[in-house]
Amino acid sequence: MTKRVDLRSDTVTQPTQAMRDAMASAVVGDDGSGEDPTINELEARYAKIVGKEAAVFVPSGVMANQIAIRVNTRPGDVIIAGRDQHVVSFELGAAARNSGVQFALVDDVTGQLNVDDVLSIIDAEADHQPHIAMVSVENTHMPSGGTPWNVRDLVALKSAIGNLPLHLDGARLFNAVVATGTSAKEFAAPANTVMTCMSKGLCAPVGSLLAGSATDMETARIERKRLGGAMRQAGILAAAGLVALDTMIDRLSDDHARAKQLATLFAQAFPEANYDPATCQTNIVSFNHPQARQIIGELEQLGVVGGTIGPRRVRFVTHAGVSDDDVTFVAEVLKNFKPS
Repeated sequence: MTKRVDLRSDTVTQPTQAMRDAMASAVVGDDGSGEDPTINELEARYAKIVGKEAAVFVPSGVMANQIAIRVNTRPGDVIIAGRDQHVVSFELGAAARNSGVQFALVDDVTGQLNVDDVLSIIDAEADHQPHIAMVSVENTHMPSGGTPWNVRDLVALKSAIGNLPLHLDGARLFNAVVATGTSAKEFAAPANTVMTCMSKGLCAPVGSLLAGSATDMETARIERKRLGGAMRQAGILAAAGLVALDTMIDRLSDDHARAKQLATLFAQAFPEANYDPATCQTNIVSFNHPQARQIIGELEQLGVVGGTIGPRRVRFVTHAGVSDDDVTFVAEVLKNFKPS
């Protein structure tokens, strides 16, 4: 059987043996009543890492983002966000369905938001337009190729919007930390709420965390329950998250190094894409190609499994399940590959 290298997403990671051992021996309680000691420990650990008063453990990153929206908005409000952000394009319209809010979208092709674009939308509220309730950013920014923010730009954005809440979708926050040398606390400081997934590059099987002020997190617990996210004796999941924070952050640099190798290989294989491999800074290789879906299908037949995030945009993601030998295999496949 042909070798298979799965580059679809870092969500395909498997828990480590240390995680499985921790899950098997986790002390648990009723988290709905705040009595699961392992969840409490994970929430406290994450809150400290990102410099916030409190945190809430939830089943998924989508739920973390949706709770942040419910904490910061009311039905009819507007959220300013980049048009390609996860909360806009990859949560199946959840913000409208769950919270009755709408988006005002700005260009985010570089992964960041232009402050003037954001301020222009805020200013328009004075012209009888809907209330702007929050601004959302994504770090790293997945669609642009896992691009990390410059923390100075985050600080400048928050300074410009003043008291307006800023939500940081940090699903891959620790990839940004490792790539830039900026701490999670520094990245999160300008944000009112921040979330991070444990189940992507950090390899835990389930779970994300949302952090913010103690008051906002009390509201977040109510919204979590309304969305069906109270998980009772879920310390068995939180135990894996604790191991992830202890053991899986530093190794993200390996994912980044392999992604950069792949970026060069894909740029050479598809010169028509005009893809600059230097734009790959973390664990995501993403570029436009007129035959995106076709080349993904044909590469999969050869054992290189990627995906599309748009009709003409491909994505390949490295993670703990990808080895140096896998990169060598991809190189061999791409050496003579041409779309049919």
